[in-house]
Amino acid sequence: MTSMKVPLRIAVVGVSSLIGEAVLDALRARKVPYAALHALDDERSIGRPIALDDNEERGQPPPAQVNPVSAFDFSSIDLAFFCGRSVLAERYAEAVAAHAWVIDSSAAFRGRSDVPLIVADVNGADVAGVGSRGLISLPGSASVALATALAPLHAKAGLLRAEVATYQAVSGSGRGAMDELAGETVAMLSGKKARGRAFGRQIAFNVIPQVDALQADGVTREERRLWDETRRVLGLPQLAINVTAVRVPVFFGHSLAVHAAFDRPLTQAEATLALQGASGISVIETDSVAEFPTPATMAMAPDKVYVGRLRADPTRDRALNFWVVADNVRKCAAHNAVSVAQILVNSAR
Repeated sequence: MTSMKVPLRIAVVGVSSLIGEAVLDALRARKVPYAALHALDDERSIGRPIALDDNEERGQPPPAQVNPVSAFDFSSIDLAFFCGRSVLAERYAEAVAAHAWVIDSSAAFRGRSDVPLIVADVNGADVAGVGSRGLISLPGSASVALATALAPLHAKAGLLRAEVATYQAVSGSGRGAMDELAGETVAMLSGKKARGRAFGRQIAFNVIPQVDALQADGVTREERRLWDETRRVLGLPQLAINVTAVRVPVFFGHSLAVHAAFDRPLTQAEATLALQGASGISVIETDSVAEFPTPATMAMAPDKVYVGRLRADPTRDRALNFWVVADNVRKCAAHNAVSVAQILVNSAR
């Protein structure tokens, strides 16, 4: 997508979170012009310095430090990014949306049918009716990666079912979880015992088949979110999705093993062409130098969902197996947020 041309008055709320920092980076990398840029957070982060390049092209200097969200006058902005903390979105977002665009990456409003749930590369056109103000919710990162990969295949052959196992990076639980993985790794390599606080057990050199809390039926909140969010984004409320969500000792980059069944025949070659022609996707074919995507080698490129290991399912007709990797913080959260902002600006012209 091209850069936004209309200078906006922008606030980034929760700017000290991983997603908040990535949104600032995305605004800079995509040369988004702004008339003002406010870095806001709760009391724990007030005064923290902001590292940004000079902003001479945009006409205003970048914010020098984090300011308190509780004291900010939101009537002075056109656009607010709420970055990953539900408590801040629940407290401020709806009031701000009465007079500005609000793009929320937290889980606060994802379940509300009256709030558009948007993946820019899939259903970005759904924001056309928002107008000059309103609230937009963004799905969780695993849902963004899954919907982005499934959408062009559904358009080609009609998706009937998706069976998914996710391998989710610890950054999905925030900076503290990343620090714990680093600390546990150092401790165990030094012959010490890992404490396992962030996930209730050791994450270093381990995999944990539980992401978020278990519910009464044995399904985790993350697995249920993947069902609900993917169905909404694809516009398939009855889609059969079976998910197991797993936490793995990776800092950045969610991976998904996907088994998809279709209504119409779809060859590997046809699926490859459909994916290659879709927005936001890079296909890694088996004869390429890379061979297949991994979090450590490809997910750090912020603007793509990578698909590899694409092959026919030998046990089922009209079905494919494939592997998906995407940077959960940069591509699936921050890049999606800035892309949605651009769609809003362009639709309001």
